[in-house]
Amino acid sequence: MKVILFGATGMVGQGVLQECLRSGEVEGVLSIVRRASRQQHPKLREIVHQDFSDFFEIEGELSGYDACFFCLGVSSLGMKEADYRRVTYDFAVSAARTLARLNPNMTFIYVSGSGTDSSGHGATMWARVNGQTENAIFQLPFKTAYAFRPAYIQPMDGIVPRTAWLRAVYAVVAPLYPVWKRLFPNYVTTTAQVGRAMIHVAREGTPQRVLENRDINAIGGGEG
Repeated sequence: MKVILFGATGMVGQGVLQECLRSGEVEGVLSIVRRASRQQHPKLREIVHQDFSDFFEIEGELSGYDACFFCLGVSSLGMKEADYRRVTYDFAVSAARTLARLNPNMTFIYVSGSGTDSSGHGATMWARVNGQTENAIFQLPFKTAYAFRPAYIQPMDGIVPRTAWLRAVYAVVAPLYPVWKRLFPNYVTTTAQVGRAMIHVAREGTPQRVLENRDINAIGGGEG
């Protein structure tokens, strides 16, 4: 299986990339980034592309892939809706439209979050925009498309959030992960479980289009 990955420098994307590079089911990964990561691996190829609203310049590199894992995302904290929509809806849908045209047999997996509003009309801004994004992707002519909605994600294997304020938050809350996992197993997952679940769903499929946190854990197996 050949995979295109968006968001490989973020916390979720780092975990998904690690699992792809470990997996014997993944032949190669094309990572689309805005800043070079300088990470090297025999299975990894990286393209630096600045404008995520238009992929015309690199379309020639995007054909012949079986799956796309779209892990690019930002926190809505302090953002106006127009700005959040641009980096959430516009970037994801632009990538998805391009890939659906070039790879009609592709499986596309979009990471939103627990609490996403499927109606796309709710009062909470981030949930509404993510719901609209999911719905737009579901309408495209992929072989299949799925939405992953993790809740709390515990970074594994040395992964750290990219932004300073998130690193500070995780420094406080991460030690509580064992307690949360015991008390609220359906609301916590790990970067490794998300990555393994994506690979499995891309290869084998699953009946539901929207996978909540408990579904991700069931498919992704143990936490490590």
